[in-house]
Amino acid sequence: MVDVETHEKTPKKDPVTRAAALWATVVAVPVAVIVGIVAFIAIKPDNSDKNDEVAALPVPSTAVQVDAPQLGERATQVCLAVTSQLPVKIRELSARPVSAGPEQNAAYGEPPITVACGVPAPVMCESLDDETPGCVPLDTELLIMNRVCWYAKPGADAATITTMDREVPVAVTVPNRYENPAQWANEFSDTIVKTVKSQPLDRMPSGCEIS
Repeated sequence: MVDVETHEKTPKKDPVTRAAALWATVVAVPVAVIVGIVAFIAIKPDNSDKNDEVAALPVPSTAVQVDAPQLGERATQVCLAVTSQLPVKIRELSARPVSAGPEQNAAYGEPPITVACGVPAPVMCESLDDETPGCVPLDTELLIMNRVCWYAKPGADAATITTMDREVPVAVTVPNRYENPAQWANEFSDTIVKTVKSQPLDRMPSGCEIS
């Protein structure tokens, strides 16, 4: 007897079933893509509020209100030199007109950062326990930035950063909306170095020594 090997015929695929499988694949791919996009949107951080916080505020067309006390002859000359050399823009903030004394005042942006030349010089306290109103405590850390010595005084609405080593003091007032107020004041250090002489060494406050 001869064994005859028989092969089972491969069953034919049902064309209806095959078409249904293809359609299922075609539909499944875009659905997976859509699900992925929705998931991405759901986990993506919403930075809309953050962007609103750092966006520049509209700048009013009105002048910035500032005081312009009468200055002596020397201070007038120095302050005119300062204001004539100030930049037209600091970072993204453009210069704005001021209500008085453009030869001694300047302003930038909204809320305005202001520059005032010829302000009263900060006075150092005479001792650590000196309680004289307005004097600068002896243990205050003065800031030396770009060869200018500054005293930073925080306030409820703004910080005032004033030069301590110049013959004619210059003060920069930075609203609390801006971070790192001293760094904003430092935007004017180069102009001050060029236009305002340093005080004599015997009148230089302790802590303002520039190597």
